[in-house]
Amino acid sequence: MDENFNVTYITFGGYVEVEKYKYAYFVVIFITYILIICSNSTIICLICIHQNLHEPMYIFIAALLVNSVLYSTVVYPKLLIDVLSEKQVISYSACLFQYFVFYVLVSSEFLLLAAMAYDRYVSICKPLQYPTIMRKTTVTVLLVLPWLIPVCELTLAVILIDNERFCEFTLPFIFCNNSIHRLYCVKSQALTIYGYVLFTNLTLCPVVFILFTYSRIFIITYRSSTEVRKKAAQTCLPHLLVLINFFLLMTYNVVIVRLEADIPKTVFLIMALQLVLYHPLFNPIIYGLKMTEIYRHLKNLLCPPKLN
Repeated sequence: MDENFNVTYITFGGYVEVEKYKYAYFVVIFITYILIICSNSTIICLICIHQNLHEPMYIFIAALLVNSVLYSTVVYPKLLIDVLSEKQVISYSACLFQYFVFYVLVSSEFLLLAAMAYDRYVSICKPLQYPTIMRKTTVTVLLVLPWLIPVCELTLAVILIDNERFCEFTLPFIFCNNSIHRLYCVKSQALTIYGYVLFTNLTLCPVVFILFTYSRIFIITYRSSTEVRKKAAQTCLPHLLVLINFFLLMTYNVVIVRLEADIPKTVFLIMALQLVLYHPLFNPIIYGLKMTEIYRHLKNLLCPPKLN
């Protein structure tokens, strides 16, 4: 690439033998993306259609699944274009945009899970006050803030990144994520400090809040009847499974960015693909199978009862 091209574009260096395996890459990525869209959209539509699912818990689940669709859409269309292209490149501004939206949605996931944990806490531990606390206004605020807060905080991060000088223009990954920091000429102390602030606000605090909330739920339900314990397990377990899966996935994201120079490129590519393969499919499977009401409607949709 010529000098002017390097100034404007960033090359994705995480692919392995794209020309040789481009159709295999395309088929796998395309099928996975279609499965993600269909599975998440099915659960979202069921929640929208059925009146008995118009409760805060199911509304939050629908928001989480919308987030999964957006999370995939930030990455998959560009992957599909790249594997069929002669050169896997992205403009600098588009890379910043992808970085920004990707981490907004990652942060939104943690904050939505925190909102869901609060909803479950009020429902199980303060059932008589639930209609008063979880009013339509409260639910709306808890739906808007998980997207609004990350947008505001990550906008400053992108501004700080945009002010940095880049000396490298080959990104050792397949989409724009934290590995973009490897391209700086000099590591920015201000950006590093602000990164820790973002991690604390958008990841650590929601996770601590969720764990504290569920620990309170389990302590209270342990002292209650078997029926209350069963209700708590049925509604809380899927949320905890999603939280654990997503937290491990984001930890994995940090680890593979750190280890990139120490592992074979093929292994690194396979590891990188895990970030966009599992989680968007994991959510609809967990909520479709583990939430009783959703499972009932899903079963009726896929296997309609026979009319005598």
